[in-house]
Amino acid sequence: MLKATWRNVFAHKLRLFLSAFAVILGVAFVAGSYIFTDTLDRAFTGLTSGAVGDVIVQPGSSDDEEASGPGALGTRTVPASLVDELGAVPGAARADGRVSNFGTFVVGKDGKLIGGQGPPGIAVNRTEGPAANGIPSATLESGRWPEAPDEVVLDPSTARKAGYLLGERIPLVTTSEVPRIEVTYVGTASFGASALVGASVVMLETSKAQEVYLGGEDAFSAVWVTAAPGTSQEQLLASVKEVLPEGFRAATGDATSERASTRIDEALSFVTTFLLVFAGVALTVGAFLIVNTFSILVAQRSRELALLRAIGASRRQVARSVLAEAGVVGLVGSAVGIAMGFVLAVGIKLLFSRIGLDLSANELVLRPRTVVVALVVGILVTLAAAYLPARRAGRVPPVAAMRDDVALAESGLRWRLAVGAALLAAGIAAMAAGLADLGSQPTYVLGAGAFGVLVGTALLSPVLGRPVLAALGWFYRRSFGAVGLMAEQNARRNPRRTAATASALMIGVALVTMMSVLGASAKASLDQSLSEDIVADFVVSNAVGQAFSSTVADEIEQVDGVAAVARVRSAVLQVDGDRDFASAVDPAAVDAVARPEIVTGTLADLDATSVAISSELAADRGWAVGSTVKIEYAGATTDATVVATYVEGAVLQSDVTMSLEGFDAIGVPPTDRTVYVVAAPGVDRAVLGAALKDVVVDLPTVTVNDQETFAEEQRAPIDQLLFIVYALLGLAVVIAVLGIVNTLALSVIERVREIGLLRAVGLSRTQLRTMLRLESVAIALLGAVLGIVLGLAFALALQRSLIDDGIDVLAIPVGQLALFVAVAAVVGVLAALWPGRRAAKLDILRAIASD
Repeated sequence: MLKATWRNVFAHKLRLFLSAFAVILGVAFVAGSYIFTDTLDRAFTGLTSGAVGDVIVQPGSSDDEEASGPGALGTRTVPASLVDELGAVPGAARADGRVSNFGTFVVGKDGKLIGGQGPPGIAVNRTEGPAANGIPSATLESGRWPEAPDEVVLDPSTARKAGYLLGERIPLVTTSEVPRIEVTYVGTASFGASALVGASVVMLETSKAQEVYLGGEDAFSAVWVTAAPGTSQEQLLASVKEVLPEGFRAATGDATSERASTRIDEALSFVTTFLLVFAGVALTVGAFLIVNTFSILVAQRSRELALLRAIGASRRQVARSVLAEAGVVGLVGSAVGIAMGFVLAVGIKLLFSRIGLDLSANELVLRPRTVVVALVVGILVTLAAAYLPARRAGRVPPVAAMRDDVALAESGLRWRLAVGAALLAAGIAAMAAGLADLGSQPTYVLGAGAFGVLVGTALLSPVLGRPVLAALGWFYRRSFGAVGLMAEQNARRNPRRTAATASALMIGVALVTMMSVLGASAKASLDQSLSEDIVADFVVSNAVGQAFSSTVADEIEQVDGVAAVARVRSAVLQVDGDRDFASAVDPAAVDAVARPEIVTGTLADLDATSVAISSELAADRGWAVGSTVKIEYAGATTDATVVATYVEGAVLQSDVTMSLEGFDAIGVPPTDRTVYVVAAPGVDRAVLGAALKDVVVDLPTVTVNDQETFAEEQRAPIDQLLFIVYALLGLAVVIAVLGIVNTLALSVIERVREIGLLRAVGLSRTQLRTMLRLESVAIALLGAVLGIVLGLAFALALQRSLIDDGIDVLAIPVGQLALFVAVAAVVGVLAALWPGRRAAKLDILRAIASD
């Protein structure tokens, strides 16, 4: 039996490769996901470990763990007098004052910003102290260190992208009160122990950094205390805490680095989830292809299997033989899939580099866990998909060896329909429960219901697809005559096989349709929110998602023709112990530029000691007007009274809203995220728009848009996400196309005698190819129609569940859906090319004589 198994593997190399290819793509997603995220983890661990000292002293309370990370410093500072005191504690080798800013970017020689698409633009002052564990904080690569206040050192990647030569003047844009400066480029240096992962770094002379970022105060953002040889970070921390004044906190560099890495990992965990979802889709679609392949192979080898039974092979031996073939397919496919995972990870690296996350200097990481998981997943999915065909093979009766008809009869569909109907009903019920917010995780319930509906529909597709095939048959008979009739009959003669092949495409089309509708609904909801909530004539924002200097709004207020200006600031705060995204506004100005939907209370009462809460968060936390909440930021704490609840909109976008004075009181840097501008009555909008653009002409990070162009800018990220999703789902469609090719190719082999007889009675090669092409188009269109119906149902359910998150408009892109159907028809035509060519080349006499 083992010899027979190996013989069959090598006898059907091409057919099994098509099945293995589905496994390869699915495993490649699994392996590529882990390889890429492990590479990210190592890169950020190295980056954060080089961005901390042995012990870090910052403003904050002793129990403020959140304030210890870079960038969470607020406006409070450490006085210079404390640096020498910290450097003299037992176990300290030295102490260095650090000035840092995470919103400083280099303007390239072409006038474009370097970086800014996600990773920060970091500015630091020049110190000679090392980072934690003796790692050099900076290593000079060329030129010299900054010595004068107007000199700067860049990291090599930023220097290369900017295109400047040593000695040239470089413009920098910042989020500080000094929005733009010009400095002389005097050298390049590497920072920390690893690549910067897309971040840019500029190093300034200390007095210049204090002038730009601290208003000229003789102080620092933080102090790094370096441990003397033989002193651990914990021992040094204990010494530092003994002399630390009230209002400051200290933490070890290792603990700070670990917290920063953990937070980054949590923020990027969606990447792993995102890619593993597509891995699941690819493997599910591949499973249909594997089931089809082995089902057809078992049917075609029924006489051979019967002969094996007749000479003494048991049912188990025959079934194990088929499973052994599947195991070989799974093993080879998984091994190749791991190699393909590297290729996929390289592609993901290139994709992320386009949005600023540059990992080109980081080697890909392959951990043993990745290999084990990929092999186990690939082999188990293949064996599970081949299990039913293997059982069917074991049931081949020995008497079948004496029959002329070598094909196994199609088993009844009753069990399939019963299970499918049960899954469909359970899936619909679960989706309804998810929409009704039942259970602790309604979204998971909704997702489980959608999966049940998807599988149930796949099982019921032999019945659900009959109206589609009947309509196509009517069209075929009238358009192609006898050839169309035969194509229809071929598609309907084995409904389970046709439905299984179409189901693979159905899954891909359903997901594409769902994302298309959700994308269109998100953009329509965004447009409606902007048009209904905002009455401002112009919106000033940052094109790269960073805050910008408040001096921009100050200058805009002085422009002739401006009637009102409303600033919106943002920060991540601790609200009663939970991290929440918060905004700050001037209540009087908000009423001039927007129509916020206030549920209870009034924004007019918002002051330095009060807060407004979204109605959703208020319901979740049990808050109401008059409740007191604890607000914390970088060690500063205040008790704020809830004065209003509101529905989140285009201006009040966050769950928590404070006044500008409230942000100032807890030390949030005074940088603006968005500025809304209202024109005075009778002012020429075009002239005013040009005047506003003159204000920001030297700041490439800041843009001025009217409502229409601002909406286009806000829609761009949605289009980018959809592009990535379509590209990844395209691989699932490729697997589905392979399934159609495989089914047609195997059916040609199965119908050799039939094809020979048709050719003998006058069917031409062109007619034969047309028949197979129409059969392929029928399968593809069946999958597309079922997929679009399911996709619309899923999109409707998800849109209803996301109403509270702002997607409150349902938009169906009819043109796109029609395009999907047309593409499916083209896919059917292309999938039939190779099987049709093989069928047309069959020798008529040999085909008739084939057994």
